[in-house]
Amino acid sequence: MIFVVIFYAGNILIGKAINELPPFTIAFFRLFIAFLIILPIAWKKAWQDRALFLQYKKPFIFMTLSGVTFFNTFIYGSLQFTTSSNVAVLETVIPALTVVLSAILLKERLIKIQWFGVCLSLIGALWVVMDGKIFNLASMIWNPGDFIMIGAIISWSIYSIMVKKYMHLFPSFAALLVMTGISIIVLLPIVAVEWLLVGVPTLFEPNLMVGLLYLGVFPSFIALMFFNRAVSVLGASKSSIFLNFLPVFTIIGAYLWLGEQITSMQITGAVIVIAGVIMTTQAKRK
Repeated sequence: MIFVVIFYAGNILIGKAINELPPFTIAFFRLFIAFLIILPIAWKKAWQDRALFLQYKKPFIFMTLSGVTFFNTFIYGSLQFTTSSNVAVLETVIPALTVVLSAILLKERLIKIQWFGVCLSLIGALWVVMDGKIFNLASMIWNPGDFIMIGAIISWSIYSIMVKKYMHLFPSFAALLVMTGISIIVLLPIVAVEWLLVGVPTLFEPNLMVGLLYLGVFPSFIALMFFNRAVSVLGASKSSIFLNFLPVFTIIGAYLWLGEQITSMQITGAVIVIAGVIMTTQAKRK
């Protein structure tokens, strides 16, 4: 999970660095690259188990859309408007929301300290979004990027639960191949509309090609395989706790590489979120 967090921090930083590309374009080409990498490894197994994918097609498609197709699309859209540091801090709300959704969907009971942790995580996220002016919530003007991140948070929380419930049914490489294939098909017409609206971007600049190659190999392929394995071993909640490290790596990387300023409000909010997540995911029922 440490490597997962490092690769996901790189996903945010690279997504910010190449954000002259529109978000659906970034999401499409990162998955297209991942698909080409996985294809020679997994196509035989995917074809052999096609009946299994068809048998569980509804949960598999739901899992694909939430975790592979649209999660990172939301992130890249958010990075068009807000800082990579804000995105990383808001992403750490995911473990708390995962626990809440587990209680709703999987009927897991939560004790009082877990509910307190959930509330604390949300307060920390609002602290970052509002730059510490949390008591001015009624007059808040949302940054579009922070608002878009709500979609990413919900998407990955749902994906984490679905992975725990269904991913063990599928061969890992074959599942990732089918997921990326479905995502490419879904995103292709959306990218076409995006290009009609904003114009066809220039993709063959060296920095853009290197950035897309990183996104296609590390967060799209290696990190997802590591995360799926970690969830199967540790569970969704315990695996998600490692996302606490995400703002640490991302904020440092954004400061050193992108020249973003580290504010005391971001650090304070990150600490509050992390404290809430630890309460939520590590609390033991007597």
